[in-house]
Amino acid sequence: MNKNSKLAKTLGWLITILIPLIVLMISIRLLITPVFALVEYRMPGFPEDPFSFTLQDRLRWSRPSINYLVNEEGIDFLESLQFDSGEPIFNPLELSHMEDVKNVVTGMRIALALSMLFLLGLSFGLMKAGGQEELFHAFQRGGWWGIGLIAAILIFVAVSFSHLFTWFHLIFFENGTWRFYTSDTLIRLFPIRFWQDAFIIVGVISLILYGAIIILSRNAVSRIRNGPSGEI
Repeated sequence: MNKNSKLAKTLGWLITILIPLIVLMISIRLLITPVFALVEYRMPGFPEDPFSFTLQDRLRWSRPSINYLVNEEGIDFLESLQFDSGEPIFNPLELSHMEDVKNVVTGMRIALALSMLFLLGLSFGLMKAGGQEELFHAFQRGGWWGIGLIAAILIFVAVSFSHLFTWFHLIFFENGTWRFYTSDTLIRLFPIRFWQDAFIIVGVISLILYGAIIILSRNAVSRIRNGPSGEI
């Protein structure tokens, strides 16, 4: 194996590793929008709030809560929110958790941007090393690895979502900072059903993207092998 071939293989495997992570982060980012809540609250069987939030109440207060995660505002953006009675929407523990969530989301957005830049650099380097076919093989592998990752997540969602949800929080948040009473606003706006469906939708979006990557990469390899006039 010559030097260029070794380089091409190394760059290809780095690309393969990046693809599942990039697609997953893109899918998560697509879901951090009030549009998801708008649809989710209307899903059949979505639990009603036992403390009298109406659909309109949930839509009214979920919008700024979700927007906060991706805007440039500080925690005062949520701290200033009040019910019609003048009572704050969120208590101090909820506000602290929302700050933590925003930090995680911001970190993910930065990681996504850097990963995509790294992917572009790796792809360019692989092309320069004469590894055009290897590039698309790397994307294909990444697509299949991503499908395996999502399959594992969806199995956990089906078998024991509560454990998956707990592990997720233990990884990203300090223990005890993300547990709330059922009467707290965060739980009333975003009950466990909301997050279970969110995991599923992220999985579906990711599977669609992985499938597209696999198909497009396979077709690109076919074009390379058969030449401009070859059949796909």
